[in-house]
Amino acid sequence: MSESMLLAAAAGVVAGALAVGVVLLLRRIVLASKDLGTDVERATYQTLHLASRAAKHLRGGVGEDDAIRAGRHLRALLRCESLAIVDPAGLVTVDGDEAVRAVAARLAAEVSASGRAQVLRRIAIGDRETDAVAAPILSGGRSVGAIVAFAAPVRAGLVRATGEVADWVAAQVELGELDASRAALAEAEVRALRAQISPHFIYNSLNAIASFINTDPAQARELVLEFADFTRYSFRRHGDFTTVAEELRSIDSYLRLERARFGDRLKVTLQIAPEVLSTVVPFLSIQPLVENAVRHGLESKEGGGRITITAEDSGAFAELSVEDDGAGIDPETLAAVLAGGSPGEHVGLRNVDARLRQVYGEEHGLVVETNVGAGTLVRLRVPKSQPGRVTASAGTALRTDGRLDR
Repeated sequence: MSESMLLAAAAGVVAGALAVGVVLLLRRIVLASKDLGTDVERATYQTLHLASRAAKHLRGGVGEDDAIRAGRHLRALLRCESLAIVDPAGLVTVDGDEAVRAVAARLAAEVSASGRAQVLRRIAIGDRETDAVAAPILSGGRSVGAIVAFAAPVRAGLVRATGEVADWVAAQVELGELDASRAALAEAEVRALRAQISPHFIYNSLNAIASFINTDPAQARELVLEFADFTRYSFRRHGDFTTVAEELRSIDSYLRLERARFGDRLKVTLQIAPEVLSTVVPFLSIQPLVENAVRHGLESKEGGGRITITAEDSGAFAELSVEDDGAGIDPETLAAVLAGGSPGEHVGLRNVDARLRQVYGEEHGLVVETNVGAGTLVRLRVPKSQPGRVTASAGTALRTDGRLDR
């Protein structure tokens, strides 16, 4: 066989292989398109995808930076030529033709005042004409901006869609305001817990320290350091979360101060599993439970009593409990406290319960077992793995004598 015939045969083989490859590729594309579903399903997915992309930029309102990021997704969602988002102060953010800015500002002012959508036709923009539909963004009965969509022509579908998008944007703004309100409420609850550290406790602690100055100066110095550590931790101004180890270390300082006053009347048992020490918990979530046990459980009990603090590993969760054998709480009073009624002397229980439910869900509130004269057992359960809630606690460990040490 001649060389030319061999080359021709080889070329034929290559061409055949390429043809088979193209067929297989086309078959794969066809199958992939079938996997994406029908045209309606693909359109639904695209709509949800664009809405999801826009949503994360709207929780802070429709200010310029957020509007720029959200505008391109909303414009694609409405399939209009240009889209303007106008904030309550009249600032206009445009995705598309900047020449529509003045018209968008005027329309936004009109629909914000009336609270109703409006369509304007045959608008002169430079050397061309277009139509526009504007819809107010209404949150809580007040206007927080407007959406203005430009297209030639504006059809009924775009009018309805623009109104729906404006309502959806309003919902995102309201969710953002709710998040801000919840954060402010959480901060207020922490301030309330700090206020629970009463002048009575501070007065008693300083008196206890003073009583040791002449008789046991070394003990007085130690108590001063414990008081400083306790107050520094309780009144710190950063971080919504801490670790079990850090919370227990502050509790240890608190109990040492109380032991200086109670003496042998206050007994404490710690049962701590080392593997849960690094678990992240809301700041001031265990300490108030211990304070509640001392102040309302043991302080009025003749002869004092015992507090048992337990932290156990329970698979994906850390189980924490504070138990005292003190005066107990009337169950009806406790139910009213946890239901949001006047917390009275038990502000710590109510605030810790509310914050746990806010952070982890309703199923993670406090579980309290108590009755008058029967002591109180308070349990809480938190997940050990909490991505995004890392807090510095390196170097903190539990000593074998039950003291927390750095």
